Amino acid sequence: MKQKEIKIPEATIKRLSTYINCLERLDAEGFQVVSSELLGESCQVSPAQIRKDLSYFGEFGVRGVGYGTKNLAEQIKKILGLDKIWPTVLVGVGHLGHALLNFTFFREHGYRMVAAFDNDPGKIGREVTTDVIIHPIEKLVEITREERAAIGIITVPASSAQETADRLVEGGVKGILNFAPNKVKVPENVTIRNVSIVSELDNLAYLLSKKHGRRRLTRKKTISRPPKL
Repeated sequence: MKQKEIKIPEATIKRLSTYINCLERLDAEGFQVVSSELLGESCQVSPAQIRKDLSYFGEFGVRGVGYGTKNLAEQIKKILGLDKIWPTVLVGVGHLGHALLNFTFFREHGYRMVAAFDNDPGKIGREVTTDVIIHPIEKLVEITREERAAIGIITVPASSAQETADRLVEGGVKGILNFAPNKVKVPENVTIRNVSIVSELDNLAYLLSKKHGRRRLTRKKTISRPPKL
């Protein structure tokens, strides 16, 4: 299916990933065909929005019948490029890095972790998962090239983020997902996504404050009574 030469909203791309998860869940529940209403209810997205998102990429399903659950999931994976394997490396095996390495979502969506790197001598040589070993940061460029890694994930402290990104670029990666607090600069031929967990939490706090108002929790005063004689 040929993609239309139009700019796709970023929000649409994010929702496509959600649609895959919902379709796979509905398929597991026995739904071979789904309507936009059922998919919308499962994803908490309006049916009209689903139809609009899919219309950017062509026509899917049969009017009045619905979408083949498995077929639509496969079509969306092709749109997102998830019908291929993406060799991925991770730099910084702290709490966050360790959790990401063990996140089963990566394997299920075609992201194959091929190596991890850290500068802590106590971690070097450890096997994080069945097929991922922690290597010294000095070997990042060499191993990244050998594994032909396409994506690099940065989970290092802010002070090391730019240097890490530079090494990943030198190693040949074409896309970087940066979890470090600082944004990093990369060449135009490299795609960068900066993910700030703190910013997301700040945004959530703002929305909660706006929705519920700034209410202060006050402790209920207790009146102490003299003991009975």
